[in-house]
Amino acid sequence: MSMCRPFNFSAGPAAMPLEVLEQAAAEMTSWHGCGMGVMEMSHRGKEFISIYEQAEADLRELLAVPPEYRILFMQGGGIAENAIVPLNLSRGGVVDFVVTGGWSQKSAKEAQRYATPHTAASGQASGFTTVPAPASWQLSADAAYLHICSNETIHGVEFHELPDLKALGSDAPLVIDFSSHVLSRPVDWSRVALAFGGAQKNVGPAGVTLVIVREDLLGHALPICPSAFDYKTVADNQSMFNTPPTYAIYMAGLTFQWLKRQREGGLQGVAAMEKRNIAKAELLYGFIDQSGLYVNQVDPTVRSRMNVPFLLRDERLNDAFLAGAKERGLLQLKGHKSVGGMRASIYNAMPIEGVQALVDYMRDFEKERA
Repeated sequence: MSMCRPFNFSAGPAAMPLEVLEQAAAEMTSWHGCGMGVMEMSHRGKEFISIYEQAEADLRELLAVPPEYRILFMQGGGIAENAIVPLNLSRGGVVDFVVTGGWSQKSAKEAQRYATPHTAASGQASGFTTVPAPASWQLSADAAYLHICSNETIHGVEFHELPDLKALGSDAPLVIDFSSHVLSRPVDWSRVALAFGGAQKNVGPAGVTLVIVREDLLGHALPICPSAFDYKTVADNQSMFNTPPTYAIYMAGLTFQWLKRQREGGLQGVAAMEKRNIAKAELLYGFIDQSGLYVNQVDPTVRSRMNVPFLLRDERLNDAFLAGAKERGLLQLKGHKSVGGMRASIYNAMPIEGVQALVDYMRDFEKERA
């Protein structure tokens, strides 16, 4: 990353790899010399079909998606999927939720419109700083599926291991909202039936939503489900039942290719990114934990590698901290309005140099006020 370019810690829409942005800029007016930019192409033309097919193949490769899962490129983001999932999977029955933060709260609330949500466990009593142990979950005997947000963007809580529902005595499919940590680590598909995520945090620009769904879950949509949101309809039409978000798919595809090129300690692709992400998170949390000014309240065993919320012990310093950060080229560190404080989102596109620059600034800011 160019050293003259600021480091953007936005939670989403978030920073993208500079290589990807530069390639998109070079191809803006004529993709591969065809005389058209991607935004101008027919979604059914051979040029865009090749972009779409390559993006789908690269995502399948990067996440080792088994052949019995379909990859869908949809619209509406994670918010829309909070409705689309129960419309397709609930059959109007009971749905279990493990509520670990703001996003899983939203998911459970939205599901009330189409199903009967049941809170199997909640971290609310701890202020969403912990994840209830799976052994303590009160699972419904007849749940259509169990929903978790595997990384909570606002509260900074992450499932570092996905639950094994079979070991808990449940046959319910596991649905995960992996919006904010997709492609930051591998996915254990033996435990996951459906995964969804908006692209704008760790993949590309806002506009495209990734849905990866096991084929046996297709074809069970409620009668009220709009045709464009019926997973089977979308799958049968290769995500082109309606005009897909073509440019966002193209940008996601460039990001997939960038990810495939990444190398770290003999690893490549998603495995390389996971190694980097662990190092970045350890650097930032390590500094916060030894600091007298900053604090992260999340249980260390479930701290997010992607979204690091922290507080200044003297909140009167918040404005000065943000102003000084901006002067140092460290952008969008203000925490979510519902929790306050600060938040550094350190997605795949954030290099470790950016995290080191943030730590250096935080150290200097603390020393100046010692």
